[in-house]
Amino acid sequence: MSTTSSFGPELRRLRVESGLTLTEFSVALNYDKGHLSKVERGERSASAELARRCDAFLGADGELHRLVTRPEADSDSGTAGPSRWLVGRRAVLSAGTGALIDLGLTLGGQTVSSTDDPLLPSFRMQFDQLRKLGQSTAPRVLLPLLETQTRMITGLAADAQPVSRTPALLLASRFAEFTGWMAQEAGDSDAALGWTGEAAELARAGGDPHLGSYALVRRALITMYGGDGAGTVALARRAQGSELPPRIRGLAAQREAQGHALIGNEVDCLRSLDKARELLGSDDTRSGAEPVIGTSHVSDPAAMSTGWCLHDLGRPKAAAEVLDREYRRLPPHALRTRARYGFRRSLAHAASGEVEHACAIAGELLGVMPAVPSATVNSDVRRLARELSRFRSSRAVRDLQPALARVLAPAHD
Repeated sequence: MSTTSSFGPELRRLRVESGLTLTEFSVALNYDKGHLSKVERGERSASAELARRCDAFLGADGELHRLVTRPEADSDSGTAGPSRWLVGRRAVLSAGTGALIDLGLTLGGQTVSSTDDPLLPSFRMQFDQLRKLGQSTAPRVLLPLLETQTRMITGLAADAQPVSRTPALLLASRFAEFTGWMAQEAGDSDAALGWTGEAAELARAGGDPHLGSYALVRRALITMYGGDGAGTVALARRAQGSELPPRIRGLAAQREAQGHALIGNEVDCLRSLDKARELLGSDDTRSGAEPVIGTSHVSDPAAMSTGWCLHDLGRPKAAAEVLDREYRRLPPHALRTRARYGFRRSLAHAASGEVEHACAIAGELLGVMPAVPSATVNSDVRRLARELSRFRSSRAVRDLQPALARVLAPAHD
């Protein structure tokens, strides 16, 4: 018997052992009784969402979820595709004095001299401004500018004196890392991995060997959005060496927790969240180097991830409580971050049966999505649409459907 066909009988066995009638079970899960009956009889397949919720309620420790998911290919063996500017960057790094003039790079109408060390503080300010702009601007608009800035700063490092070369390379690495994130938000995972790899190489050249481990955290995020919990855990664990800075280890532990949640392993998920909370809240993390690696708009990343994980573990009510609390702490200008966690919040309320409240939350967020389109956020919008489709008789759901459809419609050039 295949794993998918054995789900129904196993679900019924666990339900009966728990002493629950089908009616009681459907009320507890906020699912239609007829649908659950068909699932138990094998007439309907179970979604991953339903399996997680059944796991959590029946204490099946992820066993039901494993019955409806196929083993993923080994995500750890994949490598990022070739960089879109790798050859150009190496040429600049190996060039002599005048490389920037030869390349014709200009800034403000003036040819940039690679010996103008005062330019670095200006680029550092631009980085902060671009990062803030990324919260309210479409990623495809920012990507060309970010790519150009990364090349330009790398070029400055090529001819700089040793005392200036190191900070230039490190700043270039942060530009490359942010470029990778914007590529991911634009839906280009290959480019995201390529730019993150470039960031790690630039950081190593500047004397920082640790950003390469953060590249694993970024790869784990892409794997997580692909639904591969085991691959997410494997990548995140590789980024938790004791010699790494606490923030990178904390972000990796947080990502590991999210991977465990996808699998349905609550014990290891909560253990990883405790580890992330400890590392991200340490004095060493708070006094770490700038600019901050990872999100700079979530005041307590571990707490926000706890809400995220609780939903994936099939505990939507608890997830909604955490996400509601943490969402209120997000800065008003961080539209992209608010959209990301706001839709998760809406999803948790919908899964808890608070359909009208979920629609009210989503309705406000859908209005800002055209300004901050996001491939990662759209994955949760699709999950929300599927969740709400179970409540088609709700007027709030019917009223929200056109706006949901517009956000999820394929973009046309």
